Amino acid sequence: MGSWLEILRESLEAEGLRLLAAAPRIAAALVVLAVSIWIGAILGRGVAVLLERGGLTPTHKVFFRRLTRWLVGLVGLAVALNLLGLSGAAAGLLAGGGITAIVLGFAFRQIGENFLAGFFLAFSRPFNVGDLIQSGELEGVVRKIELRSTHIRTADARDIFIPNSRIFNEPLVNFTRDGLRRPAFRVGIDYADDAEAACRLLEEAAAGVAGVLAEPRPAAALATLAPLYVEIEVAFWIDAFGLPEGRGLPRVRSEVMNACRAALHAGGFTLSSEVTSSVSVSGRLGDGPPGGGGASG
Repeated sequence: MGSWLEILRESLEAEGLRLLAAAPRIAAALVVLAVSIWIGAILGRGVAVLLERGGLTPTHKVFFRRLTRWLVGLVGLAVALNLLGLSGAAAGLLAGGGITAIVLGFAFRQIGENFLAGFFLAFSRPFNVGDLIQSGELEGVVRKIELRSTHIRTADARDIFIPNSRIFNEPLVNFTRDGLRRPAFRVGIDYADDAEAACRLLEEAAAGVAGVLAEPRPAAALATLAPLYVEIEVAFWIDAFGLPEGRGLPRVRSEVMNACRAALHAGGFTLSSEVTSSVSVSGRLGDGPPGGGGASG
């Protein structure tokens, strides 16, 4: 029993002496690694400032700041391994980076696709935070753009994170790129009424609502000859960026619909007392809930 304890003690002493002899190299390696991380952080912030002056998006700044930190940190790790006498490990770390990237690329192909798609989307800038977009059947206001996914918020308050590869590969609709919006709704009148006069009346009523653009002018035209009524579609334009606080598209659209209803009623047109009337609204989910209704008389 004593011989085994003696052997263990001598082994520990030998390892302690080797560790003590290597302490300066270990300390130097730790210092190099810490300094490289510090330099990487400084260079990353510097790159972010330069990109901000260049007018690039926050997504660009985050990506290149992290990339700079990782590259400088990788170089510092290689130097630290060399100081520890692990030059073979350092060379393998650098040389094996490509092989590792290929293996990880196959293993995490979808993540890589989303990352690259987010990178290209950030440069192409098809939309910005606050825009109302539609990708496939998903539609909402952009809340945040990440390198892997895009965060949108739907009209019914759902937060959806769309993979960037899907947005990159599918047609994308941006409803608010220039602020111009064209809401539309339909209303039914009696066959005995003058449809042309109703169209002129509806155009005048829509044009008189605050927030509706004078150019392009509101337009009303026959849409459908339904079995029980003549359906007229009313369309108008607004500048979503120029509307004051509290007067968004839902409010303006509601006021236009009410003005048109009042104008038809005052003009003696038949809406619901003697004929079935139908009202349907077309618009984007981000503008408010679409509505419709009908009544039989």
